[in-house]
Amino acid sequence: MIELSNEKKIEMLEKIIEIRRFEERTVLYYQMSKIWGYLHSCIGQEAVAVGACSALNLNDYIISTHRGHGHAIAKGADLNKMMAELFGKVTGYCKGRGGSMHIADTKLGMLGANGIVGGGLPISVGAGLGCKWEGKGKVVICFFGDGAANNGVFHESLNMSAIFKLPVIYICENNLYAISMCSKDSVAGNDIAGRSKAYGIPGYKVDGSDVFAVYEATFKSVEDARKGNGPSLIEAQTYRFLGHHPNDPAEYREKAEVEREKKERDCVTNLKNKLLKDKIITQEEIDAIEKKIEKKIDDAVKFAENSPEPELNEFLTEISS
Repeated sequence: MIELSNEKKIEMLEKIIEIRRFEERTVLYYQMSKIWGYLHSCIGQEAVAVGACSALNLNDYIISTHRGHGHAIAKGADLNKMMAELFGKVTGYCKGRGGSMHIADTKLGMLGANGIVGGGLPISVGAGLGCKWEGKGKVVICFFGDGAANNGVFHESLNMSAIFKLPVIYICENNLYAISMCSKDSVAGNDIAGRSKAYGIPGYKVDGSDVFAVYEATFKSVEDARKGNGPSLIEAQTYRFLGHHPNDPAEYREKAEVEREKKERDCVTNLKNKLLKDKIITQEEIDAIEKKIEKKIDDAVKFAENSPEPELNEFLTEISS
């Protein structure tokens, strides 16, 4: 077990709470028609993003998915720019042109979210090859879902990364549902982590609601990658508490299943309780963190609301045909 300082554990808690509160607010504003287009909440999955990104250096890279707000925040994204992008404002990360599924910040090593299922997998091969050629010990984390693990590009990307021993950590956020299809009905074999054997690379299956378990598996994989040992595959078993998007009633899931997962595997509640039990933090300190984060999100909303719309005559500039 990797030992973490109390400060690091509190930092992880704060980041998990920040993602949860940001996502709750974006769902609210989507329902109020202040956010248009698509929105895919990661409520319930926050521990995967925080556990994984906490094992990285600032100059390492991540590649995200359509459900990528948590990854961006865990890597240090600016909430003002994120909220502005969701509101379609010119001060957003993509100047209001990309929306929820295309947050990117290369200065933070965020190589972008992707609206195509499995779209980040081949990008990880190129990024990993670049890291290897550069020779500065950088690594890449590529997030994807259980649905993407059934795409051909999953096998092609892992195969090539293994052949060239690229420094890429593949993290499958298995939330059990690819839109409405349960993974037990679509994934052959016992798990996704076991597919690592086909490529001769390490594979780990962890509880995605346990931020420390995710961190430990990712830290080990990152260390191996930095040493030139090639890629790893991590399956983080998690659960999205809401539907595929805010308008999805998710009637394909039993209500009892959802309630059980919320009760037993809420990473926010469980981490709070663990740090309280271990006397690492007090309830008063948690309340102060919550208050600080609420203000931070309030400020991000004000920034977005007060930002200008993109100018029509400039809207297509910097966009390749």
